[in-house]
Amino acid sequence: MSKNKNEEVYKIGINWYPGHMAKTRRLILDSVRQIDVVVELVDARIPSASKNPDIDRMTQNKARLMVLNKSDLADPEENKRWIRYYRDRGFAALTGNSKAPAERKLVLNAIREAYQEKAARAAARGIVGGHARVMVLGIPNVGKSTFINNLCGAKRAEAQDRPGVTKAKQWLLLDNGVDLMDTPGILWPKLENQQDAALLAMTGAIKDSILDLEGLSLLLLRRLLAQYPEALRTRYKLTELAGDPYELLKQIGRRRGFLLPGGDIDTERMAIILLDEFRGGKIGRITLERAPE
Repeated sequence: MSKNKNEEVYKIGINWYPGHMAKTRRLILDSVRQIDVVVELVDARIPSASKNPDIDRMTQNKARLMVLNKSDLADPEENKRWIRYYRDRGFAALTGNSKAPAERKLVLNAIREAYQEKAARAAARGIVGGHARVMVLGIPNVGKSTFINNLCGAKRAEAQDRPGVTKAKQWLLLDNGVDLMDTPGILWPKLENQQDAALLAMTGAIKDSILDLEGLSLLLLRRLLAQYPEALRTRYKLTELAGDPYELLKQIGRRRGFLLPGGDIDTERMAIILLDEFRGGKIGRITLERAPE
């Protein structure tokens, strides 16, 4: 990442595709024939960047349900726009908050509705009472395990706030006519669009250990300055915001008292705090991508 604070664009190279993701792709392709409904989770804060294009190709001709997960962390108005956008493109779509038990019924009803056409064809052949076999897919750290635990009504899939926790497929049998297949999170092999890669990194879909976190924080601040300046002022108790991301990072660090010996600002520490606070929703309900008109 360029540390030149006067540059208009900060560049940060990101490419992360762990070996187990190639195995996951093969697992999905081998298993999709057994599946009736594919539920794809995207991050409501970045609904386009977090949508894996490989999933469309791997699950052709399957009933689909799109869930904008972590919608409680995203801008409510942008949630509505993105739902309209995906519905206009033929997806069944709804917002999701995996930590809200009340949403369990809405999701299960949407799954059953997506399964109705196949169930009707089976009933015409005299087959009734079959379970809807559902595959849950999404990128790492999009909240799949928490989502599945909510649907199951119990903790059955390991859930942690870091990418790469689920390592193999699991069948989870619900008592309401739905069988769920959980799979590991999957990225696409080459992150050619570095803007999307940066958005994935900002939300925690890519491991922090391979990233320049200070550079990433500058990219985040540039977007927040353009889209949510008032949220920055409120969170960091600032009346005026420096217009340059690097100067703003120092301004926030000074406000927090993150000083090094000699009086310099500890921008590296502030960068880590900034990313953590964004990911945790402490800066506000923020959506970094706007739905196309």
